[in-house]
Amino acid sequence: MTSAPATSVTASDVDEAAGRLRAVIGPSPLQISARLSDAVGGEVWLKREDLQPVRSYKIRGAYNLIAQLTEAERERGVVCASAGNHAQGVAFACARLGVTARIYLPRTTPRQKRDRVARLGGRVVRTIVVGNTYDDAAAAAATDAAESGATLVPAFDDPRTVAGQGTVAREILSQLADPPDQIIVPVGGGGLLAGTLTYLRERHPEVRVIAVEPAGAASMAAALAAGEPTTLDEVESFVDGAAVRRVGDVTFPIAQAADVELHAVDEGRICVEMLALYQTDGIIAEPAGALAPAALGQLDIPHGSTTVCLLSGGNNDVSRYADIVERALVWEGRKHYFLVEFPQEPGALRRFLDETLGPDDDITLFEYTKRSSRETGPALVGIELGDPKDLDALLERMAAAPPRIERIPPDSPLFRFIL
Repeated sequence: MTSAPATSVTASDVDEAAGRLRAVIGPSPLQISARLSDAVGGEVWLKREDLQPVRSYKIRGAYNLIAQLTEAERERGVVCASAGNHAQGVAFACARLGVTARIYLPRTTPRQKRDRVARLGGRVVRTIVVGNTYDDAAAAAATDAAESGATLVPAFDDPRTVAGQGTVAREILSQLADPPDQIIVPVGGGGLLAGTLTYLRERHPEVRVIAVEPAGAASMAAALAAGEPTTLDEVESFVDGAAVRRVGDVTFPIAQAADVELHAVDEGRICVEMLALYQTDGIIAEPAGALAPAALGQLDIPHGSTTVCLLSGGNNDVSRYADIVERALVWEGRKHYFLVEFPQEPGALRRFLDETLGPDDDITLFEYTKRSSRETGPALVGIELGDPKDLDALLERMAAAPPRIERIPPDSPLFRFIL
């Protein structure tokens, strides 16, 4: 068991953090979502942290910590590790407070986030790209701090960071006439969750807190199962803002003491919600930002209740949308891939189209190279169905068709290569 006390942060710490932040950022909007409200049969509000100056809630914890440094600590500067959003919060705070910073980013950090860090930090910030995950960058930042004497600014694992993130919950309570029935909180390392739990358990314990994390990076679930923070062997980095191998020593006991309700959300479901936010609501959310509203479809939300979803960030690179659409189609059961052993003769493809595909099916990928020395040749074929329910009929037609056809399952290495 970790020795960090569950009372390392208090609601009063959150109140004090709110006072520090008042001078630099205003409250983010709390907006009703007609689409999500209709879907659950109640009120669903979106806490728009994507509209912060750094497009995420991370500005809160970073500024609250750096603003409390002594003059000597400010002169030595700070270092931090980040998947992108925390880095922007640190850059913003350092530019405002005149503190130099070295920021370590994993190679998976989208270009859009790297560019934003540079613009926000200006001359006081230097970025260093290292490793493939947040945890790789965190190890490099910790080494730098130990060797240089600079102050390490954790993305989540510090009471000052947690208190800053807790101001989101405090703000929600001030924006609604009555406390909501439940708040859905995305989880990476646990800073936002710990801050939310800290404030609500002291001031509004009747509010249900639902924590959600990516299925491919369920580090809080692993910690709760083990009784202490534990390091995941692998993480799926697609939800980069929440792809953390190990939750914090400060954040974990707060979640454990609250017996927090925790759910995992599939990356495909997150992609479906990202597209709905963009196409229906006009909101650009990053994968971690869409975690909370994406979870609604799998949660037991009482009819007629009031729910707040923390839309935690909007730093999404437009170049990622092709991948997002692909993942969404696969998760919905509309996109499938096959290896088709075509006879190398005229008309083989035409017969496949006429005899196998349904009227609403579409070939979205076809990769084939003719081999003159062989009677047959394999083709990689991607098919998008008009309706997911049409899959069984398609598979029946494939089984009866002359070519040998092999379906590529989503958990195969080849499928992961396609995506």
